[in-house]
Amino acid sequence: MARRPTIKDIARQAGVSESAVSFALNDRPGVSQDTRARIRRVAEELGWQPNSAARALSGERSGAVGLVLARPAHTLGVESFFLQLVSGIQEVLSAARTALLFQVVEDIDAECAVYRRWWAERRVDGVLVVDPRTSDPRPALLEGLALPAVTIGEALSPADGAAAGPGDGRGPAPAHSPAPSPAPSVTPLATLSSVRADDAGAMAQVLEHLYGLGHRRIVHIAGLPGLAHTVRRMESLRTEAARRGLGPDQVRSVVTDYSDAEGAAATRRVLAEPDPPTALVYDNDVMAVAGSAVAAELGIPVPGRLSIVAWDDSALCRVTHPRLTALVRDTAGFGRLAAEELLAVLAGSPPGVRISERPRLEPRESTAPPPAHT
Repeated sequence: MARRPTIKDIARQAGVSESAVSFALNDRPGVSQDTRARIRRVAEELGWQPNSAARALSGERSGAVGLVLARPAHTLGVESFFLQLVSGIQEVLSAARTALLFQVVEDIDAECAVYRRWWAERRVDGVLVVDPRTSDPRPALLEGLALPAVTIGEALSPADGAAAGPGDGRGPAPAHSPAPSPAPSVTPLATLSSVRADDAGAMAQVLEHLYGLGHRRIVHIAGLPGLAHTVRRMESLRTEAARRGLGPDQVRSVVTDYSDAEGAAATRRVLAEPDPPTALVYDNDVMAVAGSAVAAELGIPVPGRLSIVAWDDSALCRVTHPRLTALVRDTAGFGRLAAEELLAVLAGSPPGVRISERPRLEPRESTAPPPAHT
C-alpha cells in the first residue's frame, strides 16, 4: 500500500525546513511568496492532503458535512427520491471541495448518537437533516451542540403532530364542517436553517385533479406516519376533501414504510373493501408502480375502474403501462438548495429559509373519470 506523503517528504523535495512547509500550507507568515508557491506546488505533485484529525484539533474546519438517514435500509435502494436529493447535494459540495459524510442508521435515537459522536470528534462542520418529524428531538440537540444544520423539510410542533389524527390518517374531519381546519403551523428553532417544500399545495393539486374527474372515493397510500411531510399531506388531503363536502369515509390515508411490498399490501386491502376507492394516491413512485401491478393482477383496469397518481415522477412512472400521472418536482434542485444554505451558514450567514419550487401535476394515462355506476 502506498504511503501517504508527509510534511517531511514535502520539505525534503522542496529543499526547505519542515517549519517552512507548515507556514506555507497554513497561510502563515514566515516564508516568501516564491517559497510558498514552490512548497504548494510540491505538495500538490505529491498528492498531499491535510490530516482531518489534526486539523480538527487545531480548531480548523473538517471540510466535510454530514447526512444521516434513519430509514429502513431496504427502502432506500428502490426509492429514487434520495438518489436525486444526494445528487443535488453532492453537485454543490463538490464544487466547494467539501466532502459528504453519509450514514444509514436504524432509528432516530441512533441518528442523534451519530450527531453527538461527529460533534465530539469534530468530524463534520455541519449537517443536513432529512425527514423532519413530529416531536422531533434533533433540532434541539443540534442547537445544544452548536452544530450548524439545515433541515430539509421542516419539523412540526408536538401540537401539530397531535392534530394529524390517529395512525391510519382518519383524524376528525366531519363533512359538515363550515370551514376546513388550517394547515399545521410551523415552529422551527430560529437557530436552524431550513429548505421547505409545499407538500400541502401539492396534495391540493392532486385532489383537485381527481375531484374534477368525478372521483369521490380516494385513498392516499402514505409513507411513514411520524414524518412531518406525511402529516402535512394527510392533513391537506382531509382539508381539501372537507372543503368539497367529502368525509373520512370517502377520502382517507393509510400509512406504510414506503416500500413496494407495503404499498402492494395496502392496495390489496383497500381494493378488497365493499366500496373500494376509485382513485389511489401513492407517496412515491415505487409504491404506485406496485399498486398498478396489483390492480392488473386483480383484473381491475387502470384507468377504467381505478385511477392512480404517484407523488414523485420518475422513469418508472413513464415506462409503466399505462403511464402514471405524477407530481413532477426538481428533487436534485431541492438538494442543491439545502447544500447552498448550509455552506452559506458555515461562511457566516445567519440561518434562513429557502423555498423550493412547488411540484406540478403531470396528468397521464393512469387517471380518468370513474365508471358511471360508482
